[in-house]
Amino acid sequence: MQSVASAPRFTRPRARRRWLGAGLTVLGCAALTGCGSSSHTGGTTADPAGAAPAGAAIYLGATVRPSGSEASAALAAGSELAHQPDPFLRLVGVLRTPGSPALDYKTEVAPWLGPHAGIFMSSLGGAGAMLALAEAALTGGSSSGTISFGAGHAEGAIVMDTSDASAARSFLAKQAKRAGARPSGYRGVPYEATTGGLAFGLVGRFAVIGSEAGLRAVIDTTKGAGALASSAGYGKLATSAPGGAIAHLYVDPAGTAGSHPVSGLLGAVTGGRQAYVSLLASPTALTLDADTLAGQGTGGGLLAPDPEAAQALAALPGDSWLALGLGHLATGLQPDVAALKAVASLLGNRASSLGTLLEGLLAPVEALGANTAQAHRDFGGWPRSAGIFASGAGLLELKGAIVITSGDQTRSRAAVAKLGALLAGRGDAISNASIPGTEAALSARLRGFPLALDIAAGHGSDGTAKFVLGLGEASVREALAPSGALANSATRAAATSALSGGLPSVILQFPPLIGLLEGIGLTESPPLSGYLPYLRSVTTLSGGGLQLGGGIERFRLVLGLTQTGG
Repeated sequence: MQSVASAPRFTRPRARRRWLGAGLTVLGCAALTGCGSSSHTGGTTADPAGAAPAGAAIYLGATVRPSGSEASAALAAGSELAHQPDPFLRLVGVLRTPGSPALDYKTEVAPWLGPHAGIFMSSLGGAGAMLALAEAALTGGSSSGTISFGAGHAEGAIVMDTSDASAARSFLAKQAKRAGARPSGYRGVPYEATTGGLAFGLVGRFAVIGSEAGLRAVIDTTKGAGALASSAGYGKLATSAPGGAIAHLYVDPAGTAGSHPVSGLLGAVTGGRQAYVSLLASPTALTLDADTLAGQGTGGGLLAPDPEAAQALAALPGDSWLALGLGHLATGLQPDVAALKAVASLLGNRASSLGTLLEGLLAPVEALGANTAQAHRDFGGWPRSAGIFASGAGLLELKGAIVITSGDQTRSRAAVAKLGALLAGRGDAISNASIPGTEAALSARLRGFPLALDIAAGHGSDGTAKFVLGLGEASVREALAPSGALANSATRAAATSALSGGLPSVILQFPPLIGLLEGIGLTESPPLSGYLPYLRSVTTLSGGGLQLGGGIERFRLVLGLTQTGG
């Protein structure tokens, strides 16, 4: 059995006001890819970001052969999360190419791999390939964690520092031969490429596997073209990043978009801003610090620190096991709806039941945030902030609601009937409802959503006007008049402590979530069944924003890990 001294690793991702399902997959990959060999620390210590092109839309970098406390922390966290003594062995599959058998890290990779490695993609569309890699690494999928580079696939490359150029060249030649590649060259640098556009080459001291265009971009960069490491945004964010990170992910939403749902999600998460996410590991937690440049893009985004979001969370019921805060909705719900739709689409591709449920629930929210003149007249202007909560142990006791604070009681009360009419027009069953404590209420049976959704307007216990989309009457009552608020709960206090004093706008407790998924039978078949070992190893998720100054904002996510002692 290999130890951390002989296990490879690369790295991966993050999220904000609501912790998204896609975020777990991406961040889980970062957790599992954060550890490599510490037994062989030679190499050029060159940063692969210095060989990646300045225009890269996505860059995933890691210290693949950490030493000392970084190595032990990564191994402890990875082992606790995966319930395996060597949780990183699957990740060597990222270097497999068509025709290659399973690779042996100790004999085929360790002799030449240096301390650092990175993966870049030329467009946000490459996020789909990275997500596939994450899922294969987490679940042991048949793809063995490979990335398909070349024509019709991902455009980019894996760039690895080397400790032995000769050994690296031999490894690349062997992999190229297995893939059926033929000799080629560019600007005096020899490499090998397949007819499908997969390329292998040693560029300076970097071993490169990627699309032919990606490899040529590395050659251009090493010969003087702009490098990612020297670009203004990346450089500023990297300088402010926390020390001790074992991996980082950089995203530039201004890059070429792609059709994959993750592409749209990344843009919504960052608010159109460049973002740099650092992964730090300890035996008890995984921490992701997502730094963004203020003043870029559309502002906001799921990674933006927002005091209003923290306040909205604090007002939610104190027994919530899921709580998310959304702030500054007066400018429109459309960006948040777009992010949620991207999540629904992503889940629909991987877990159709979850995707269908979320899409059904999104219908009224999408109507509220529609970018039409009618929607602006009926629903624009009055939303101020919102909280989303779920509570209860199991399906029979489940309560949940979206609670929107209104700045205009008259308009939000009128919005109940107007939203009902819109939903009825699309074929949903709408009926009148009488809910104590509300001023207007309807009950909706939405297509694709198995539970009744009540739409109501009333006043919260603090006297503010509220607009509620709740899973039944009990959820609406709990949203308007909770027996206690999260602001005074031990749950929020623990989240604040985990965030080192930051105010939480995201809280998720995993045991109740797993219990709910089991109760409705969503954990018994792939792909969710493959994620259960990881979900069971996580206790809580806490997220909140910090202002760093200097034009940089930080959103911190902390995953608490179970302590099984092995």
